[in-house]
Amino acid sequence: MTSFAGKNVLITGTASGIGRALAVRFAAAGAAVVGLDIDAAGNQDTRRLAGGGFRPVPGDAANLADARNAISELKRVDVLVNNAAAFAGDGVLHEVGEDAWDRTIRACLKSVYTCTHAALPGMMENRSGAIVSIASVNALTGIHLAAYTAAKGGVVSLTRLLAAHYGGFGIRANAICPGTIETDASRRLWDTRPEMRRELASLYPAAEFGTPDDVAACALWLAGDEARFVNGAAIVVDGGMSAMHRLASVLPAKEPPQSP
Repeated sequence: MTSFAGKNVLITGTASGIGRALAVRFAAAGAAVVGLDIDAAGNQDTRRLAGGGFRPVPGDAANLADARNAISELKRVDVLVNNAAAFAGDGVLHEVGEDAWDRTIRACLKSVYTCTHAALPGMMENRSGAIVSIASVNALTGIHLAAYTAAKGGVVSLTRLLAAHYGGFGIRANAICPGTIETDASRRLWDTRPEMRRELASLYPAAEFGTPDDVAACALWLAGDEARFVNGAAIVVDGGMSAMHRLASVLPAKEPPQSP
């Protein structure tokens, strides 16, 4: 594991799921981690799991004042992980109401703007920094969830722009595009709709989903020195789902013939 000893890390959306796994991983690697989330109770649970290297800060990642307040807890931000997101009654476009659209865009895309906007001046002054933003395979393929897809597509485009504009300051910006990740929230949904779990699993070559730790492991690599020449990338972490053509599930690979 890459050591982040002496590094300051700001992560948004740390109260559960991928954000919690990110917090635990970075803290275990020696970083001083501040986790920004509106769910104060959930963030306290993350603190118990992540240990003393993690400080929960209540606030809205899409609020610039809250983002600046979280950064003030660290004085200097070496790594920013934009993970905050929300689903607000999303669906196909003609069924998405204006309020649901605005809330989803705010949580998933504006939060990347606010936290990055707040962190960049310090990173520019230090002439170093790593920004990792959690997007989605929805950003790359037209699967479903119109507002979420639009927001995550914006995250990927903004990531590329950041890489181009701020690479000269020693700042790297990359995105991770996860597929379906099994979290407590998704399991609660699938418990009430088991057919959804089966249908989703059929989209994946190994018929299984990722875990929050799969995404966190990729984020640590992207934020670390081993990825020093990776800038402006959108790395897919989806078990091959976005590479899989529909026919692949109908014509799967056969087992190799047995040796005589």
